[in-house]
Amino acid sequence: MPVSPEELKQRIEAGIPGTSAEVSGDGAHFEALVAGPAFNGLSRIAQHKLIYDVFGAEIGDRIHALSIKITALEAR
Repeated sequence: MPVSPEELKQRIEAGIPGTSAEVSGDGAHFEALVAGPAFNGLSRIAQHKLIYDVFGAEIGDRIHALSIKITALEAR
């Protein structure tokens, strides 16, 4: 079943509270621009792990490739 950028956006935002995401892609290769306070104080690896944990085994399978850019934001 193909995955859409909108589905990935919704799943990131639902899986990491307070996060906003913009996702683009062609159905196999995606780029996510993600922002939220959940990333504050985390290493880049830990930040990316939060995103990968949302999708689990789908990364590398249903989601062939996912490029991630993260901005940490102060909690409001």
